[in-house]
Amino acid sequence: MQAFLIGLWALFCFAGQVWGNYTNRALFISFGVGLILGDLQTAVIFGATAELAFMGFGVGPGGSTPPNPLGPGIVGTIMAISIKGLTPSAALTLSYPFAIIVPFVITFIFTINSGSMEMAKKAIMEGKYRKYQWMSNFTLYGFMLFAFVFGFAATLSTSALRVFVNAIPTWLMNGLSVAGGLLPAVGFALILSTMIKKEYIPAIILGYVCVAYLKMPVIGLAFVGAVLAFNNYFNGKKAVKNDGNNDVEDGGFEDGI
Repeated sequence: MQAFLIGLWALFCFAGQVWGNYTNRALFISFGVGLILGDLQTAVIFGATAELAFMGFGVGPGGSTPPNPLGPGIVGTIMAISIKGLTPSAALTLSYPFAIIVPFVITFIFTINSGSMEMAKKAIMEGKYRKYQWMSNFTLYGFMLFAFVFGFAATLSTSALRVFVNAIPTWLMNGLSVAGGLLPAVGFALILSTMIKKEYIPAIILGYVCVAYLKMPVIGLAFVGAVLAFNNYFNGKKAVKNDGNNDVEDGGFEDGI
């Protein structure tokens, strides 16, 4: 029953790839798995760790497909809950290969459904609306079928996953935990590489000082970020207002000057 419910939950979450919502996020997926397996605390801790990493991994450079959080969200949460002593960081590292496999499946589903839109167009021109509805949602059905099978099979494979993890030497497991702890930092580095501007450098330095030297907790750091955000917002409105006043005083552009 748990495998069936996790399959349905994976189906619902992964459908967000087509629906355009944010159900296919590591934290959201882990939350549902934790409810089904009866260990919400461990699931949320793992989901938060994975979400920090996938905030950056979701940024795909160019036309590349980034790693997908469905794999760690399902497999990693199951491992973190069912295998005692396994840290969330180690579970993230061990489940990360599934994040690489899922994009290949997505590409395969899109490929086999490449002609479905043309068939849907033909169906609606012929007045076959039921066929049109089926063909226009064929990609969504493929995503749902894959996600259900993935979640169902992952839950049934819990014993095999436990045997595999227990066979890993302690020294290697410690290394995997360290590597998993670095993944959130790598994720944030990927975000900064795409959105960094020279205007943000003082905020980055301030955040580093607050955490590294002042030992400020995350909630306190969030308030500092909110102060900076409000400051930039009100200064921006003031600058726009001043520019508008200058245009009026100079005659604006209506007189052609």
